[in-house]
Amino acid sequence: MEGQLEKEAEKTVNHMQNDSNSLADPNDRATQESEFGLELRTRDRERKLLRKIQISLTKIDEGTYGYCEETGEQIGLQRLEARPVANLTLEAQERREITEKQFKDNR
Repeated sequence: MEGQLEKEAEKTVNHMQNDSNSLADPNDRATQESEFGLELRTRDRERKLLRKIQISLTKIDEGTYGYCEETGEQIGLQRLEARPVANLTLEAQERREITEKQFKDNR
C-alpha cells in the first residue's frame, strides 16, 4: 500500500509539473495549480487516515484497541462506532484540542 501511495504521489507531482508548463494563460495555470493543491491535500488526508487504520488494526491484534492512549481508559463504544480510528476518549480529545488552541493563541 505504501509503495502504491508513493507511486501515486510521484505521478501526481509529475502531472502537475507537465500540465502547469503547458498552459500559456496565467489564470488557467493558477486555477489548475489550485486544483492540484486541493487534490494533494485530499490525498494527504487519505494517507493519514490509512495510517490511522493500520495503527488501529495493529492495536486490535495486540489487544489494545479501544483504550485511550493518554488515560488508559476504555474509549466508549459510541465513539468507536462513530470514529473507529479514535485513540482518545472524548474527554481526552477535548482536553487536547483546548491545549492546542491555547498554544496556538499564545503564539
